[in-house]
Parts: sequence; C-alpha cells; structure tokens
Amino acid sequence: MKKIIFLAIFMVTIFTNAQVKLTGIVKDSIGEPLEMANVLAIDKVTNKIASYGFTDEKGFYKLNVDKNITVLLKISYVGMQSADFTLETKSGDIVTNVMLAFDNALDGINIVSKMPVTVKGDTIVYNADSFQNGSERKLEDVLKKLPGVEINDDGEIEVEGKTVEKIMIDGKDFFDGDTKLATKNIPSNALDKIEVLRNYADVSQLSGVQNNQDRVAINIKLKEGKKNFWFGDITAGAGDAPDETLYLLQPKLFYYSPKYTINVIGDVNNMGEVVLDRGDIRSFSGGFRSQSPSNGTNLSLASAGIGFLTANARNANRIETKLMAMNFSYSPTTKLDLSGFLIFSSNSNGQQNNVDTDYIDAETPDEYTESRTDQTSNTGLIKLSAGYKQNARKQFNYDLIGRFTNEFRKDDVVSNVLGNITEDEKATPYTINQNFSYFYTANEKNIFALEAKHLLQDEDPFYVASLDKDNYVDEAETLGFTEPSATNEYYTLEQDRRVKSNQLDVKLDYYNILNDKSNLNFVVGTIQSKQNFDSKFFQVLEDGSESTPTGTIPEDDARSFTNDTEYGFSDIYAGLRYRLKAGIFTFTPGFTLHAYDVQNTQYETEIFEDQFQKFFPELSIIAQFKQSESLQFSYKQEVNFTDVNQLAKGIVANSYSSFYYGNHELTNAHLHNVNLNYSSFNLFNYTNVFARLNYKKTIDQINSNTIFEPGSVVSTSTSLNSPFDNESFTGSARVGKTFNKIKTSLGANYGYSKTFQSLNDEFNTNKLFSQSYSASVSTNFNKAPNVSLGYRLSLSDQDNSSRDAVIKGVTNAPSISFDAYVWKSLTIRSDFSYNEVKQDGVVANTFQSLDASFAYRKDKDAKWEYELVGSNLLASGSRASVNTSNIAFTINETFVLPRFISLRVKYQL
Repeated sequence: MKKIIFLAIFMVTIFTNAQVKLTGIVKDSIGEPLEMANVLAIDKVTNKIASYGFTDEKGFYKLNVDKNITVLLKISYVGMQSADFTLETKSGDIVTNVMLAFDNALDGINIVSKMPVTVKGDTIVYNADSFQNGSERKLEDVLKKLPGVEINDDGEIEVEGKTVEKIMIDGKDFFDGDTKLATKNIPSNALDKIEVLRNYADVSQLSGVQNNQDRVAINIKLKEGKKNFWFGDITAGAGDAPDETLYLLQPKLFYYSPKYTINVIGDVNNMGEVVLDRGDIRSFSGGFRSQSPSNGTNLSLASAGIGFLTANARNANRIETKLMAMNFSYSPTTKLDLSGFLIFSSNSNGQQNNVDTDYIDAETPDEYTESRTDQTSNTGLIKLSAGYKQNARKQFNYDLIGRFTNEFRKDDVVSNVLGNITEDEKATPYTINQNFSYFYTANEKNIFALEAKHLLQDEDPFYVASLDKDNYVDEAETLGFTEPSATNEYYTLEQDRRVKSNQLDVKLDYYNILNDKSNLNFVVGTIQSKQNFDSKFFQVLEDGSESTPTGTIPEDDARSFTNDTEYGFSDIYAGLRYRLKAGIFTFTPGFTLHAYDVQNTQYETEIFEDQFQKFFPELSIIAQFKQSESLQFSYKQEVNFTDVNQLAKGIVANSYSSFYYGNHELTNAHLHNVNLNYSSFNLFNYTNVFARLNYKKTIDQINSNTIFEPGSVVSTSTSLNSPFDNESFTGSARVGKTFNKIKTSLGANYGYSKTFQSLNDEFNTNKLFSQSYSASVSTNFNKAPNVSLGYRLSLSDQDNSSRDAVIKGVTNAPSISFDAYVWKSLTIRSDFSYNEVKQDGVVANTFQSLDASFAYRKDKDAKWEYELVGSNLLASGSRASVNTSNIAFTINETFVLPRFISLRVKYQL
C-alpha cells in the first residue's frame, strides 16, 4: 500500500513539473472583469485539448500545459466575440490579458460546446468524451470521474452533497428516473453530454415561485449516431464455482427517436450480480413527487410484510437473479407524452449467519445461534403515465403504478438456549398508487397547483414456527401453549395477518406573485387514511386442529391472540408562506394550521378517539453568494403519526423469540427540525465544498418497552410514548478538488444522539457518539493506467446507562482500484478492499476482497468483446459486523459467496 501511494505522489509530481502556466485576465470592452469566461488551450499538433478552465470573479484564469508545444488559446464568453492566440510554450510561464468586444451574434457558442465542462445558468454540462480513456463501459464509470460528482456507498449519485433524484435521457425519464438502473446499464460510448440540472423543477410554471436548491437531476444527451437506431449490448457468460456451474445472460437494448423511446434490460445470473434488489423494487413510487413543500404531517404506512434480508455478494452464500424490464415513452403530439414501464424481478438467495449475543439483562442468558435462510421474492411492477401540456398555462399529469409480489422465506436455526427452530413465512402483497396533478397559470400574477395521491395496499403475511419442545417449555407455558404428546418433539404455532390500507392525500396550492421579488403561497389540503388489521395467532395440534393459547399477555383477555382493529386518520390543514428576495437573500417564512381526528376501534366495541389542533411555524433563509455558492437555513415543526401495526392490541409474533402487542393509546410525536447547509462549486480551481448540520428534537417519541422472560431469551415488547425528549445532532462535510488529472476528496461525518428506551419496564439512557472520516485520490490519465486510493475510518462510542462501561468501536477500511487501457485493445481492472473491525481495542473481524477482470476487444469500435472476470479471488469465507443496542451486544458472522471465475462474451450493437 505504501509503495502504491508513493508511486501516485511521484506521478503527480512529475506531471506537475513538466508543465508551464498560462495566466491572464479577461475583461469586456468597458474594462469590467468577466467571470466564468471559457478558456481553452488546444495542442496544434495533435489537435486535442491540452487544458481548459474558467475565469474567477476577477476575470483571472490559469491553465497548466506541457512544455515545448504550440497551443491555440481560445477565450470565449457568450455574447462576446471570441479571441484566439497562438503560443509557444517553453520553460517560462506566459501571461496573456484579453479584452473581449460585445457581439450580438453570440459568436463563440460553438467553441463553448467543445469545452469539457461548461456552465449555463443552473446547468453544468460535461462533455463525456473528455473524461474517458477507453476503460469505461457504463455511465457509472464516467460519473465517477466528473468533478463535483460522487457515487456514495449506496450507489446513489451525489452532486455538491445533494442526492440526484432522477436521470433522464434526452429529456425523457429513464425507468421512472431510477438512478441505479441508469448508472449500471447505460453504455458509456452512447454519451455525448451529461447535464447536471441544479435547482431542478418538474413544472416550469412553479420554478420562479419556489425554492428548489435541494433538487438535482441529470439529463443525458446521446451521440447523434445513437439516435433512431438500436444500441446497447448483449452479454453471455459461464463459469465455475466450488459447488455449482455459473451462468449469466444480460441483454441491454435502447432505442431513441424524437417521437418514441424503448429501453429493454434483461438479467439472468447466479453470480451475485444484483441490478435491483428487493429494496430497490419496493422504493419505486411511480415517480410522483409533490411540487409543494411538506406541510408538517408525516404518516408513513409501515410494511406488514415478512422479514426479508437484502442479499448481495457480501452477505449471501447463494444468489440467483432474474430481471426483465421494459421502459417506453411515446409523444404522438407536441402536447401529449405517454410513458411507462414493466418490470419483473425474481431474487432467490441463501444466507448463513452465526450470531453471538450478549444481553444486557443479567437474568437473560447469552445466546449463540447458527441459522440458514432461503428466501425468494417475485415482484411485478407496472406503471402507466400521461402528461398533457395544453399550452404554457395548463398542464395535466396522471400516473398509475402497481406492485404485485409473491415472496417466501425459510429459516433453520440452532440455538444453544432454545434448541432447533424452523420458521416459514410467505406473503402475496400488492400496492396500487394513483397520482394526479393539474397546474394552471391564470395570468402572470396567479398560479394554481392541484395534486392528489391515492394509495391502496393489501398485505397478507403468514408465519409458521416449529419450536423444540424440550427447550421451549418455559416460554410455551408463559404463552399458554398446549403441551404436545410424548411422540411429538415440537410446538407448532401459526399466525395469519391481513392489513388493508386506503389513503388519499389532496392539496391545492395558490401562488400570488406580488412583484419581481416576492410572492405568497396559500395551501389547503387533507390526508384521509383508513386501515384494517386482522390477525390470528394459534397453535396447531397433532391432529391438525387449532388451539388458541391461553397466556395472559398483554392482559387477561382471551382476545389477546387475535386482532380486529380499524384505524382512521384525518388531517385537514391550511397554510401560508411568503417568499421574498432581498439582495443575496431569499426569505420564506410560513405556517400551517392542522385539525386532526384520529380514531381506532378494537374488536368492533372498544373505540378510542382523539381530536386536536396544531400550529406549525416554519422558516427558510437562503443566501446565494454566487451562482454556485449558497448557504441555506431552515427550521420546521412536524408531527409523526404511527399506523395500525403499532395500535392493534393483540399478540403478533415477529419471530420465535420476539413477540409484540400494540398500544391503542399511542399519540403522535412532535419534531423540531433545524438544518444548515453550505455548498460551493468553483470551476475556476475545480474545488467543491459542502457541509451540512442538523439538529432534531423529538417530543413524545414512540419507543419500545421490551420485557424478557426471566432466564429466557424470549421477549415481549410494546410501544409507548417516551416521557423524555430524544435529541440528535449530525454534521457532515466534504471537500473535493481536481488537480489536472488528479481528483481528490476528503469527507467527515459526525453524529450524536440521546435516546431513551425501556427495558423490563425501566427507562435507560442511550448516548451514541459516532465519527467517520474518508479520503480518496484517483487519476484520470488518457493513456497511463489509473489508480484510485481510498480510506475510511469510523469511530463509535456508545454509553448506555444500563452498562458499566462505554463500548468503543473502530473500523478501518482502506481500498484501492486499478484500471488500464493498454494496446488500445485490453482493459484491465481490479478492486481490493480491506475491512477491520475493533471493539474495545480487540479485533472482532477482518475481511478482505479482491475482484479483477481482463477484457479484450480489437479496438474501441469493435462489436465483440471477451472478458475474464474473477470475484472474491482471495476466497474470503465470511465477514462479521458488530452491533450494540439498548438490549444486547451482538457479533454477526455472515458467510459470503465463494470465489467465482467466469468467461463472458459481449456483442455491441
């Protein structure tokens, strides 16, 4: 590692010393400096870009170019006549001051388009070819090299610290704007321009009356040769692994024309390459984002589905993936746009975990479990959308999206406390979303926006557990199970649940534009929700008959093992916001008034109702220092409401060792939320900085009260409103800078939280202090091999009042990746990462991973490519994670996919 770092520093030093500086000041004809003028140096021998840059606020520019070459220096600014100079670079720096004359013909726009990076208002345009050396294959490979753009650990795209919310191709949403599907599948050789759209607004009518500083989207411009033709690639592969034969087939085909588009993505493999996991599929929301700010009510419908584990190459020992996805758009007229997608996804995987648990409760025995899990999720998604823009004043949008799932899971568990356990779960839930919006500009002073969203959801999880009779006897007695006969070794319990949700969210915004600097926003709306929860928890006897347990948890009520609950929620609200621009500042104070009516009915006879009103103030202040530098402050009050899953009174089995019963008296939690965000992207010196601070205080937080049976690892829990206020403070910052062909980044995250949890009816205080620091440096040479070095250090201190000592954790995670494009035909890539976890100074686990690939194609335009791919080449068998909570301290060893070697053939259309 030290040798590689030294080599990278040596390469940067040599590269820097072999150059001279071109500097100067650019002004207009009256002597005013021109900020963000384009400065381009072209090598006259190779006719390639030698360097490029921009002027700062004083009109100053600085370029680094090679010694002893002849360059054509082009300086341009939109609306000005461009200036050209031929310069001989020798050993000394060169100063060239320029004065540009006004030109109504806008000469120089064509020159601007050749720049690797340009800025047009809120849009940053990257010329894709300027950041490719031949080793790139997908959009993701190019994005990683762009200044100001990052790919985080979750695979999300970040620009100036803000998550990109959607990706479009030539202005059309790509699969609902999903960024992961785009980055993993769009071929790099189809890219012409990558447009980063800051202050993004879906509806142009509202762009001038709202604050959109947190919204970022990306639009991909395709090369002309990729339009009106099918493009993409088809990959087929096979390989060998210790226990099975490997296979892979991945067709990725795209067609774009001005009138319609078609995207087809297929994937069948058992090599652990998951394009969309179950979590990604469930996050598809139909692309509906409200065009007005949140109005203070958070009502999230929790999933009542089965406990499904997300699987990837680092936490599963078997993964089989099937994916077929088609996305289309059609514009029969300039006013009407039709679009949609069809997705079928099947993920089947196996996981093996060994968990060592040290419980806080002194009477609870420590537990060691070995578990094997097999699970499958089959999901179908369909979306249909229509957008009709009658004219510049009227616009209609409608979305319909449905998700239909069939999933099942089986666990075989061996516990040193409870013996052998088998669990089976299955569910066939579905969700249907409908979204409608209408935007009407009555005149230049009055704008109306009507939005409606309807959700229909049905979940039916079914659970079966077989429990060792000899080891589960005390727990069975507490729950009131019937003892099996002498010939039967297991208790068999089953649970059938059904949760139906029907929710409508409607709001009307009216914007009154007072003048060029200010406007008013009036909003009225309502949220109406109804949920039904029915469940039955019972024991199956040897003869197949059902027996209702007779335990007294949570109370002496025979109905405690069944549920029949109806939950109704109503919020009717109105609000006012005033937006004022004053110099560099934008002030947006406001408030909303809410009238709530919450009612839950248990067993059709017990009715609990609460009616109350809330007043929520809010304030947003934005200081726009420059076009690409801003400071934002916001304060907001909100309320969080629970759903029927936490209100239903009867027993629900979360697992064989964890039972839950609801609390019908739960009330909402009240939040105070303060944010301070700073972002700066300086194209003059290619430095981007962002920082974020957040403070949150939660009153009446809904927490859990967990009660362990004496001498047992089995617990029952319920929810309650904490009598103490929870607090959290988080901060994060990142600084990135590009030095010619070197991209660097430094990041830091800080977190402090103080929460209260109840264990065995006694509240304890949990304080968590966490820090993480990251650093990376990567090269982007056109001809030389490229290296990317990364390092992450994570620190955590957890102080729980139920423990005598503070538990300290340290994680070290260095990584290095290498790619080279040699002989204009061979692409070599490798990725190595190392992870060391320490707990209280003792190494709990180390894990290292090495992946590599060798790809050959005759030249960059060749149709055929042959690739040898190896994953987990070091044959690491398992990795461990350490977790501390108010209940227990756990070490989880997870077994991973073995070493895979495969040969792949790719054909490029």
